[in-house]
Amino acid sequence: MNNNMNQMMKQVKKMQEQMMKAQEELGTKKVEGTSGGGVVSVEVNGHKKVIAINIKPEAVDPDDVEMLQDLILTAVNDALTKAEELANQDMGKFTNGMKIPGLF
Repeated sequence: MNNNMNQMMKQVKKMQEQMMKAQEELGTKKVEGTSGGGVVSVEVNGHKKVIAINIKPEAVDPDDVEMLQDLILTAVNDALTKAEELANQDMGKFTNGMKIPGLF
């Protein structure tokens, strides 16, 4: 019984290490959200941090700032949705699809 417990603890520790590594690697992965046919693009890493926002000149209309704000908002939300999907895909192999609060 004791040997089984030791073996199980080793497996748990190994899985924890793999999860930590996968979580770390998410920070190096990038996804891009776009809007307006690509006139606004937002790059986000796997930790859901915005890395870059790119706005093409044709998206800038001083008479319609609200439109630009909407384009940026849409692109950010698109990128964050993709980052969430990436995290679920990468970490889901450890949790079998269960959502574990605070894990990712």
